[in-house]
Amino acid sequence: VSVMAGTDRRSMVYTALKPFEDEVRKAVRGRRVIVKPNMVVVTEPLCATHADALRGVLDFLGPIVKDEILIAESTISKEGSLKGFENYGYLPLVKEYRVSFADLNARPSTMAWILGKDHHPLGIRIISDFLDPKNYFVSVCRLKTHDTVVATLTAKNMLMAAPLNDYTKSDKSLMHQGFKEMNWNLFQLASGIRPGLAVLNGVEGMQGNGPVRGIPCPHGVVAAGTDFVAVDCIGTQLMGIPFEDVGYLTYCANAGYGCGDRSKIEIIGEDPSKHVVRYKLHETV
Repeated sequence: VSVMAGTDRRSMVYTALKPFEDEVRKAVRGRRVIVKPNMVVVTEPLCATHADALRGVLDFLGPIVKDEILIAESTISKEGSLKGFENYGYLPLVKEYRVSFADLNARPSTMAWILGKDHHPLGIRIISDFLDPKNYFVSVCRLKTHDTVVATLTAKNMLMAAPLNDYTKSDKSLMHQGFKEMNWNLFQLASGIRPGLAVLNGVEGMQGNGPVRGIPCPHGVVAAGTDFVAVDCIGTQLMGIPFEDVGYLTYCANAGYGCGDRSKIEIIGEDPSKHVVRYKLHETV
């Protein structure tokens, strides 16, 4: 995991990603690259990935990816993901890079099964793009607190985006079957949905009542890597949250989806222990 400190999002993200250039170049060969920002709703800038964090990712990917890169999201807002791209200043990226935009809520879906409150199988529509092995996802999000699962990091950015919201009915709410059930359901989806490249932008995080109504946390850090569990593990450390308090990530680590053992994670750049800021957690966590 690469860790950078400073205030220039674009430069920090680019620098954090550079050590993984050869690995990413091999991984994206023959696959469509999809950059997945975090945009829960379309009217709260602090809840969303900053446009300059996307610029840092695209600066890195530009020389590696020959084809057009897709920036895609599936918001819960009725206004639609494209409105979020506009509100958060993403649209100028079209003139700067070989990119296009997609509202994943308008894409086909596949039926999957999660755990309901009664512990019976519960059908849920999953956006098919997330399940296609020909897609290479880059998850880019802030360090954020969360009411139900403690923290939103790169894995949750992918996993909670996967359920379809067709703007008449949202299956995202089906994930919320209780505290234990939601952690299990995120882990269940992670068996087939994972980012190939994980980027945490903590130049300004969100603390308190995240993932939407929190307050700023000036932090000045970025973390990135190709092992999403390891990146999110360092993310929890930076936020002052015990990794084992985040159920879905602990499950992913125990299942071998990535490394959640801090002692086995090699750090490139800054020592995360010197950049810990204890985030105020959600009042109902």
